[in-house]
This record gives sequence, structure tokens and C-alpha cells, in this order.
Amino acid sequence: MRVNNIFAKSYAEKTNSNIQYLGRGANVTSVMKKEYADLRVFYHHIYEFKKGIRNLILTTEKAIYREPIERRLQSEGIDYIIHDIDKNKINVYFGAKQCVEVVKTFNPRLNELTPEQDFMLGIMLGYDRVKQCERFLEYKKRNVKIKNIKE
Repeated sequence: MRVNNIFAKSYAEKTNSNIQYLGRGANVTSVMKKEYADLRVFYHHIYEFKKGIRNLILTTEKAIYREPIERRLQSEGIDYIIHDIDKNKINVYFGAKQCVEVVKTFNPRLNELTPEQDFMLGIMLGYDRVKQCERFLEYKKRNVKIKNIKE
């Protein structure tokens, strides 16, 4: 990917980046190149949301980009919630206000969702409905077996 100063200025303006435009003839910092490369999928998800392709997006990003991610979503007027996975990663949910409000009622740890929450999340994210039904039924079957063993 070729990155030049015109791109750098445009990128900094679009993302409300704290990285400053370096001026004519100056080198673009590797920090800016890295941030853009790391967040390309995130920016594409914003595009998909704004075009109406998706109502809710879940993306896992590096925690060091929390601030520019929040800044961009706020500047676009997009509802979001961010959950910490660990010190290095975050889950970013964004999209329609109603969808984000539903996600706020869920456990932030995806592996601790109820079968119903897991199903709802999958449907809201646009996953295949039949596969989500299969996943739900399998998850419910496993939970029932575990409960029967304990009783």
C-alpha cells in the first residue's frame, strides 16, 4: 500500500486522528500507516453500516486503538459499546441504537452468553438463520445434559 502526504492529510481529517499532517515533502510516520492498516476492517464496517448493509457490527480490535475508534464513532454519530477482552484486545459493537441497547443487556464475556442471547446476537449480526437455529438447539441440548448430570 502506497501512503503519501495527501493521503495522510485526508486520513487524519477523516479519522479525527491526533496524528498531525506532516506537510509537503515530509515522511508519513509509520505510526499512521500502522493505525490505518490495523483499522481498515473497522472503517469498512462503518461503510457497510452507513450503506444499510448491516444493522449491528461486532469487531475485535487492538486496545491501543480504543480512543481513535471511539472518536470516529462519535464523530459519525453511531451508537456503540466497547467491552474489554483483555489488556490487548477489545470487542467493539456498533450500529443501530436499538441493537446496541440490546447488546448492553448481555454479559460482556461472549463465552458466558445464554443460548438465547447467543442466538439473538448471531441474528442481529446477520449470521445465517438456519445455522443459528442449529447452534441454538445444540447449545440448549448440551446445557440440558449438563443440568441432568448434576441433578
